[in-house]
Amino acid sequence: MTTFAPVAEQLDLLLRSAVDVQTLDDLRKKLERSQQTGRPLTVKVGFDPTAPDLHLGHTVLMHKMRQFQQLGHRVIFVIGDFTASIGDPTGRSKTRPPLTREQIEENAVTYRRQLYKILDREQTEVRFNSEWLAPLNFADVIRLASKYTVAQMMERDDFSKRLAANQPIGVHEFMYPLAQAYDSVALVADVELGGTDQLFNLLVGRSVMQAHGQEPQVILTTPILEGTDARAEDGRLVGNKMSKSLGNYIGVEEAPRDQFGKVMRVCDELMWRYYDLLSARPAAEVNAFKHQVQRGELNPKQAKSRLAEEVVARFHSAEVAAAEARWFEENIGKKDAQPADLEEIAVEAGGPTVALYLLIARAGLATSNGEARRLISQGGVHLDGQRHSDPNEAVAPGSYVVRAGKKRFARVHIR
Repeated sequence: MTTFAPVAEQLDLLLRSAVDVQTLDDLRKKLERSQQTGRPLTVKVGFDPTAPDLHLGHTVLMHKMRQFQQLGHRVIFVIGDFTASIGDPTGRSKTRPPLTREQIEENAVTYRRQLYKILDREQTEVRFNSEWLAPLNFADVIRLASKYTVAQMMERDDFSKRLAANQPIGVHEFMYPLAQAYDSVALVADVELGGTDQLFNLLVGRSVMQAHGQEPQVILTTPILEGTDARAEDGRLVGNKMSKSLGNYIGVEEAPRDQFGKVMRVCDELMWRYYDLLSARPAAEVNAFKHQVQRGELNPKQAKSRLAEEVVARFHSAEVAAAEARWFEENIGKKDAQPADLEEIAVEAGGPTVALYLLIARAGLATSNGEARRLISQGGVHLDGQRHSDPNEAVAPGSYVVRAGKKRFARVHIR
């Protein structure tokens, strides 16, 4: 019989950084029953293997999974190999093209390897939803579809907007949230976790479980992490969510130098957001950092370096992280003799990347494309303290301290 921490302590940890809880009363009752019976809660999280790499945006949710594990509950990592073949319509303005079976299987292999960088291998159960979805026959699918109405489905913001814009909605897209909901039925989930963009799908799960005579799952959502190119405007962060397709991501399996450098390039406001959602440090310690920066006792770059070192240590090792911190300071930090008050410039990439010469010209750091090319070729352009001499070099979205010539500095945000 498992012994659990007091319910109040469990709630204090689980509700930290949570956004939606449907419902808090249900979660409290489930935790109380779990404590009385010694039976861990079954916590389900689904990831469709739509890309081969996990990034820090995924780990926000995985940290919440790890908290449930630390409290003694059963976590099931569902790899959506079947649902990936449908294509999640969440956040889409058009039908998402389905992946091939070969792409799905290849991506699933890398997911299994990467998830243990956050989760405990012994406490994690990995399941593929083709296990219970693939055997369903057409009559089973019709019965499943009868559990939810078209009117309910059209409450989804993505669908209603597309309908209003006369954009096509495939009937198969209605099946995606139903298939995800059936995952919860098959696993008899007590709790399902997801990002805030998954709230509709998770709510469908509650309804479909009730229609199958099961106790509805509790829904707990976590924030969506902004990409490295997010910037501050009028006191708030503005930017797309972290995404490999947008190039504004930090990959779980990236080289430590790349991870460290990408963290160091984010704007100061985003740094604190990353601290809140990614750091394992106690909230009191992070708040102490903030107060030290406000009082001028700690340089923002020093605070950012501590965060970068923590990220690298998590996915590589503490020794590698310390080495990267030293390398960055010796090779970039000391060379970065930039003014304290940098001009902030936003540049549209116009694609997944932007050529360096176009970046310099669009930022107004050169009067023309030709001048930008000459300046770069002559070694007069530095990004984050490093010289770049290829005018056609592809630069990914993000925030960079750019020096053009000897005295012109700016913080350029590529979006």
